[in-house]
Amino acid sequence: MAISKLAHFSIRTTDMEATKRFYVDVMGFREGFRPPFAFPGIWLYQGGDEADYGVVHIIGVDPDDPAGLVDYLGDKPADSLHGSGAVDHVAFLATDLPDMHRRLKAAGLTYRERTVPSLGLHQVFVDEPSGLTVEINFPASEAPAAAAAEEDRAGGAH
Repeated sequence: MAISKLAHFSIRTTDMEATKRFYVDVMGFREGFRPPFAFPGIWLYQGGDEADYGVVHIIGVDPDDPAGLVDYLGDKPADSLHGSGAVDHVAFLATDLPDMHRRLKAAGLTYRERTVPSLGLHQVFVDEPSGLTVEINFPASEAPAAAAAEEDRAGGAH
């Protein structure tokens, strides 16, 4: 057996709308088909392909009716639903660093970035609404252009 790719990751959250906004408005995924499970949720897709069962599965916690979720996936204490637990972060490959900067700023999110020496990779780290760290990797060649665009915007504001 050989693993070919990561299928998806799931986030169990008490705030589905905030989580959806992050992954749709900031990360650029789109909502798509989700089977009719007996608990709330949203499946998010990359691009136009729904053949892959989604990239991000948002699992909604309904404290007034938890039975469907508990029966399907088991119970988790509410205080355990923040952060990444044993998972340190989830990473995506991307292009258009200036657009990501714009999206993050429009969403009012604080982010950290660095360029990895010898890999040609520029990383942006941001915490999504459930406290999971998301790493977005861009070609390092985009970093100088993004910095120049930022300087131009700042210069034009004076």
